[in-house]
Amino acid sequence: MAAKKKTKKKATKKAKAPARKTNRKKTAKKARKGKNKVAELIISKSRTKNAVENCNVSSDFYSALDQFVRDAIAKAEERAMENKRRTLRPQDL
Repeated sequence: MAAKKKTKKKATKKAKAPARKTNRKKTAKKARKGKNKVAELIISKSRTKNAVENCNVSSDFYSALDQFVRDAIAKAEERAMENKRRTLRPQDL
């Protein structure tokens, strides 16, 4: 019996999608440069949602919680400055 020769299959080329030319760093810089009326949230939505055990969280809750935190920080900062300190401490809350 004659040994059969193994033939190699030729690889076919797949059509590639055109490469996107987006630079995330430039996009982020542009977003920071523009003065947006919508401020960034101090709080983390995912961590807030994970902290809630038995209820759902509405989308309005995040902005209300964020405003509450901003007000608390502003009051704490005011109290620290009145006490001639530049460091916020737990007692300022």
